[in-house]
Amino acid sequence: MTASIIVVANAESTDREIIASGIRAFNESRAGWSQASPLAVLLKDESGQTVGGLWGRTSFGWLFVELLFVPEALRGRGYGLRVLEAAEHTAVARNCRAVWLDTYDFQAVPFYVRLGYREFGRLEDYPLGHTRHFLRKDL
Repeated sequence: MTASIIVVANAESTDREIIASGIRAFNESRAGWSQASPLAVLLKDESGQTVGGLWGRTSFGWLFVELLFVPEALRGRGYGLRVLEAAEHTAVARNCRAVWLDTYDFQAVPFYVRLGYREFGRLEDYPLGHTRHFLRKDL
């Protein structure tokens, strides 16, 4: 087999799925079945439109929170807490033992720490002058 290398700015979703399924198959051949399953907890406005929420997945007994967004107008009213708790409860029901996520120093580090998350890594100067924090919590 031979292959060519092509750099593209806008690959197709099918391209991503080929890469993801390949790495998933390799990982599962080494670590066992991942039980990978997407997870979304949505915040809806009065008209039923999604205005925020959480996007993530469970796999290998962990919840990974990829995205968590609460609109400015809803912040400070417990929505972030309830969204995250709903995801954590779902993760426990899926037999997950822990959760991990990342956030920036200008986002929600104190919020997560108050909820029992602890830092396990950081990436300095990403973006320049800021820090990306990697946090985890046992469930």
